[in-house]
Amino acid sequence: MRTLPFEDPASAQSKRVAWVVLAVGVSSALHIGKLPVAIPVLREALGVTLVQAGFLLSMVQLAGMSLGLLVGLGADRFGPRRVMQIGLLVLAVASALGATAQEVQWLLASRGLEGVGFLLSVLPAPALLRQRVAHPATLSKALGWWGAYMPFGTAIALLAGTALIGVVGWRGAWQVLAGVSVLAWAVLTWSVPPPRVSHAHAMPAPLGPRLRRTLSAPGPWLVALGFFLYSGQWLAVVGFLPTVYQQAGYSGGWVAVLTALAAAVNIIGNVMAGRLLAKGVGPGRLMSFAYGVMGMGAVLAFAGDVPPMVAYLAVLLFSAVGGLIPGTLFGVSVRLAPDEGTVSTTVGWMQQLSALGQFIGPPAVAWLASVVGNWHWTGLATGACSLLGLWVAARVQGAWVGLKPR
Repeated sequence: MRTLPFEDPASAQSKRVAWVVLAVGVSSALHIGKLPVAIPVLREALGVTLVQAGFLLSMVQLAGMSLGLLVGLGADRFGPRRVMQIGLLVLAVASALGATAQEVQWLLASRGLEGVGFLLSVLPAPALLRQRVAHPATLSKALGWWGAYMPFGTAIALLAGTALIGVVGWRGAWQVLAGVSVLAWAVLTWSVPPPRVSHAHAMPAPLGPRLRRTLSAPGPWLVALGFFLYSGQWLAVVGFLPTVYQQAGYSGGWVAVLTALAAAVNIIGNVMAGRLLAKGVGPGRLMSFAYGVMGMGAVLAFAGDVPPMVAYLAVLLFSAVGGLIPGTLFGVSVRLAPDEGTVSTTVGWMQQLSALGQFIGPPAVAWLASVVGNWHWTGLATGACSLLGLWVAARVQGAWVGLKPR
């Protein structure tokens, strides 16, 4: 059998679980990436306005920004495998319901339900990997690759979405992805057996004290705010690229390829972040570099008076180097948590603010473009997030240097 990026020679089971969990994440991320290429079609079919399109992009994050902590607790109580199974079925039902929508309001509601399914499907994944992948080196590699599930899935959806919609229409595409989620549920169910010791009767630590310890410490706030400032601008820029390029006169095929590549290069930063942190590069330095490149890249990309090739290269840099930020934050969050008993809560809080950024970012950028009549101010708006990110990066570096060994 071919050697895999996170293969554990001592355990074929660990290898299988790692790949299945990554596949579940990618299949779930398809539901995030299916919308950008569908926006032009939805605007014609349902009369979706630009601001409504922004909310369609971000509505899927509503569950994450409100339920992250609770889902984490539920995964501890009932087991991550069971929660992920429920999430995949919710995704399938929500996508199938969205395919029947005749009005924007119903499509928005289905996107909200998709957000619940997405959160249930992906948030418990690191816990499942910790539970089932025994070898430390294999676990580190698996978690590193897990950080790239979103750009993987988004890129696939962006690349294949236009062709799929062209063949079966947007409703058919929603139905196909409902089937993909059912398939992912089946693969997870059959490939990852239930735990030998049931987690259904495990009593989690009290919620109140854990929340107080987490939210009264600076570390969880820093990683959460860092993710908030990154995620909102990344989804706003990449999510509206198909609309921007179609308005600029690009054909549908080129729009899909250009947007998919812009999402896919984000994987580079995610993977490199883990390697650079392992070599001792400070997390604040990685984040400062990434925020700086994102700010300059977005300004160039939407300036309006630069050659198209330069603008697109700026988008690629924006996404590729920006990927250093989530990769870094996933790596440091477990150490910046107040104690070992608040790691999952810290990650849940980071997930909530990440989702909040993705919920606010696209509608804000769409509103700004509608007010000024073009996309030229987009770079300045996202650049403001990058400036704030530089301050967060400096604070993260200070907190990292001051850590005591555990």
